[in-house]
Amino acid sequence: MTDKLKTDAIPAACSCGCDGAMALHRRTLGAAMSAGDYDGVENYSDRLIETTVLNAIIPNGLQRRAFIKAVGASTALAAIAEIFPLGTGKAIAQDAPKPEKSKLNVGFVPITCTTPLLLAHAMGEYQKEGLDVNLARTPGWALVRDKLINAEFDASHLVLALPMTMTLGVGAPATNTYVSSVQNVNGNAITLHVKHKERRNPKDWKGFKFGIPHEQSMHAMLLRYYLAENGLDPDRDVELRVFPPPDSVANMASGNLDGMLFAEPWGQRAVFEGIGFLHLLTRDIFEDHPCCVLSVTDKFITENPNSYGAMYRSVVRATEFADKAENRKKVAELLAPPAYLNQPLTVLEQVMTGHYADGLGSIVDVPQRIGFKAFPYESTAIWLLTQLRRWNMVPADINYKALAQKVFLATDAMKRMQAMGFATPPSPMIKHTIMGKPFDPAFPQAYVDNFAIKRS
Repeated sequence: MTDKLKTDAIPAACSCGCDGAMALHRRTLGAAMSAGDYDGVENYSDRLIETTVLNAIIPNGLQRRAFIKAVGASTALAAIAEIFPLGTGKAIAQDAPKPEKSKLNVGFVPITCTTPLLLAHAMGEYQKEGLDVNLARTPGWALVRDKLINAEFDASHLVLALPMTMTLGVGAPATNTYVSSVQNVNGNAITLHVKHKERRNPKDWKGFKFGIPHEQSMHAMLLRYYLAENGLDPDRDVELRVFPPPDSVANMASGNLDGMLFAEPWGQRAVFEGIGFLHLLTRDIFEDHPCCVLSVTDKFITENPNSYGAMYRSVVRATEFADKAENRKKVAELLAPPAYLNQPLTVLEQVMTGHYADGLGSIVDVPQRIGFKAFPYESTAIWLLTQLRRWNMVPADINYKALAQKVFLATDAMKRMQAMGFATPPSPMIKHTIMGKPFDPAFPQAYVDNFAIKRS
């Protein structure tokens, strides 16, 4: 599978010996090159060509830096251009493999977790890669899953567990489905109806009706975990009801829900409408947990490796843009219109910036309320699988690590992101802490067995 995914990647180690680290290219060319000169894949490869040629002509690092300092980066590159056709080299570098399929149908559910996927469209990133992407708004996850399986969608935004349960054949025909990139981390909240302002202790929630977007989603697993840690059995002491995210606030307003855990902007929208208040951000349960992902099936990658690569680069560039704090208001502005999230700008800005009203009369500042990190950690996949196993939603003989490695494509993601000049972690396996308790992905079944409240 990995070999098929290498076809369109730029080599991870560039010929100037820098291992693809853009910081070293900046060091070579000096402060005369502005940060903006490195934005986008085209400018990135231009810098690779320029610094590679410069390093070849003046191999000694001290002499090279002295030369650039004396004449300036622009003059140095102009002089080099006299003896080497830099323009031709750059053009060759940009001659990326042509997408096999340029028109793509990509599904999404209108929540802030899908920001990079939508932002790549709003910012023209797909067009830069030769793709014509149709964004297909879809109300709920079961329909998204079915359209991806039936190849009506070439790719889609999915809640995190679905690529794994689709691969296992849980709830639908087994279809090898992969996590291309993580769309967001954090970005959710447990929201309660305003009538429960005096019942904020979860131990008092027996009999509550909670809304969730999908029974296998990260939202559902985090809510179940939080309830169980507070002594409530999520299958016996409360009622969990599945609703499409766009229907969440209306159901709370009509009295069908006492609380809910959906992706934003729906929790903040409930505050905006005066219907709910934010009880707890999910980052306070599991800090930097992934939530939603961009997913594709084995069929799409196998038949369209270049199209997949083009889509991947587009979305990851948008992810990196969205994660920067200084860009958050711009992201909210771009995604507020009906074609994307169709939300009041005020609501999106509060979610994106982390400066928000909590529905209890306070204005809160939590800059990390939502983040956008593309890299798929296998360890988070394993944690999510332990919770699915805990509640008897996946088979007892599940191989946690093997499934996480198969679905998450972390090795491929690492190579692709490094080729684009973006930082990656040293390993896709790390330890996590959930509500103050450690999780070691090396011992998943022991972790499951240790829970007092479970179904397995």
